[in-house]
Amino acid sequence: MRQVVFGLFLVFCLTPWASPPIALALGLVLAQTVGNPFTTHTKAFTHKLLQFSVIGLGFGMNAHAAVQAGKEGILFTVVSIFGTLFLGYFVGKWLGLGKHVVHLISCGTAICGGSAIAAIGPVLRAKDEEMSVGLGTVFVLNAIALFAFPPIGHALHMSQNQFGLWCAIAIHDTSSVVGAAAAYGNQALEVATTVKLARALWIIPVAIGTAMIFKQKGVKIKIPYFIFGFILAMLVNTFVPAAKPLGPVMVNLAKIGLTVTLFFIGAGLSAKVVKSVGIKPYVLGVLLWVVISTASLYVILHAV
Repeated sequence: MRQVVFGLFLVFCLTPWASPPIALALGLVLAQTVGNPFTTHTKAFTHKLLQFSVIGLGFGMNAHAAVQAGKEGILFTVVSIFGTLFLGYFVGKWLGLGKHVVHLISCGTAICGGSAIAAIGPVLRAKDEEMSVGLGTVFVLNAIALFAFPPIGHALHMSQNQFGLWCAIAIHDTSSVVGAAAAYGNQALEVATTVKLARALWIIPVAIGTAMIFKQKGVKIKIPYFIFGFILAMLVNTFVPAAKPLGPVMVNLAKIGLTVTLFFIGAGLSAKVVKSVGIKPYVLGVLLWVVISTASLYVILHAV
């Protein structure tokens, strides 16, 4: 029965009627009711599917517009990343959380959610339970953001550019950033994806800084190479006229891939996962998220 329900939901996610928020909701329903019968497979497949989906989105973007969006978002990126890391350190100390958990949640909030935690964890030599706490906290907040951000954007009459920039700064995971921005509009999607992926490259210097601060030697830093695939796809779409007809096809496949990715993520958020995190990491995650969301929203509404 679980496999049948999973299969029906998955098939629906492949249809034009599905959207990223609906897919995430279906995954959450599955996780809280009959459960995910393919937990190991979906967990292993989610990361790769997201990477291929992001690369596919590059075929729908213009390099000139992306450079402009990147320039606009760089100051927000630098200030918000280091501000979040510093704030996370002091709030985590106040809550009495372990240094590794605090740093993982802070990096996930500051850079790009689960991807940052997956990259920073091995550098910290974090334990499995510390990784699980960080990932669980970030994924729950991602799910909330995916549903909450578009209505807030419409209520505040944010422009496509403003909303895309806000998503890239204030939502943790690339999957939820792209999902929320896609629900708002194509221009918002372009801005959000470009700024978020530029932000994701900060994994490298933050990982190096982490190894130095925590005095870890001989660790391997995981570089998000798929971002270069996104850049290549964007360059091909901009400068190779013969590839133009390929663009809409690749973008459509990418959006389907993203929808399925969010279904898989939702299916992995069982009540057991949510409860296992404990209250203090959620307090840290929520406080960091509220500060970065409201501060960036205020600045974007008044300066962009």
